[in-house]
Amino acid sequence: QVRLVESGGGLVQAGGSLRLSCAASGSIRFDGMGWYRQAPGKQRELVAEITVGRTTNYAESVKGRFTISRDNAKNTVYLQMNSLKPEDTAVYYCNRRSIPVGWGQGTQVTVSS
Repeated sequence: QVRLVESGGGLVQAGGSLRLSCAASGSIRFDGMGWYRQAPGKQRELVAEITVGRTTNYAESVKGRFTISRDNAKNTVYLQMNSLKPEDTAVYYCNRRSIPVGWGQGTQVTVSS
């Protein structure tokens, strides 16, 4: 089974940027992929997805600020996050869209005001 490892989180001031990476242990070439986040006391939500054909979709709350991309040769999915807001603070996870695999540990993003 493919395992996913997220990285790139950290503490950043409002207005700053971070780039998250999701490295898969196997090929994700034929998988749609998504970035999700879970804030304290809230349910996990999908923030961005990218299809096999590289079509992207975003939650309204991040549209225009976040960009999802993929490098199939590296089995990696990225999330470029710009103009970060305190409400973006959460643990960020990636997973396959159609048949999710076990969730990784995620990467913490904390945005200070």
